[in-house]
Amino acid sequence: MFTDDYCNREGESFQFSKQQGSDFAKRIAGDFNPLHDVDNSRFCIPGDLLFAVMLSKFGISREMTFDFQGMVSGNMPICFNESDTNIAAVNDKDKQVLNVTRNGEITSNGMFVEGLIRAYVAFSGETFPHTIIKLMQQEGMMINTRRPMVIYDQMTLSFERFSESAPQVELQNCHFDVNGKRGMVVMNFDLLADGESIGSGQKQIIMGGLRPYQQSEIDYLVDTYNSSKDKFKKTSV
Repeated sequence: MFTDDYCNREGESFQFSKQQGSDFAKRIAGDFNPLHDVDNSRFCIPGDLLFAVMLSKFGISREMTFDFQGMVSGNMPICFNESDTNIAAVNDKDKQVLNVTRNGEITSNGMFVEGLIRAYVAFSGETFPHTIIKLMQQEGMMINTRRPMVIYDQMTLSFERFSESAPQVELQNCHFDVNGKRGMVVMNFDLLADGESIGSGQKQIIMGGLRPYQQSEIDYLVDTYNSSKDKFKKTSV
């Protein structure tokens, strides 16, 4: 599976270097969140990379809920503990960083699994800043644009059936719930194959350090994001 390029395995332990995490975010997810820049002091491995490796290793169940419980730093050893209804990603301090509950039929069809990974992480990568900015404008609140904190909370997948072809992910609706200086973005999406619905899902994101919306600061955020994206494209040719 292509995810092997973005992790290192030693026995039952997985590690992700900062470069692997950053490359996955930028090359596969199209995600230029500064938290995934290798020189960021608050660097963390993308949650989508943990999601991708877990699906590559254990397949896709008809019902899955991913609870992201901690940030993973570069080269942090991770082990996966599996039971019939649960998979836990645990770090070297025996702390869970990701917990997955699952039910129903499991598919390990390579085309379907890789197709879902690529489709979902590309969809997920568009969250920051595209979808988020529209929601912040509507609510009149924004993140700290100088030190943005946008992190995974939970994601669910629910399949009515699997398909033999690679699935697509399409946004259905989204909203932004603000509670003081913290907020939760909820995105509902459809899972499609060959033009037909095969399931649905939901992604939840926590945003911290909220403050009143200022267009000049949002313009700075977008300019910084686009500059990082353009720089990466030039250096990766």
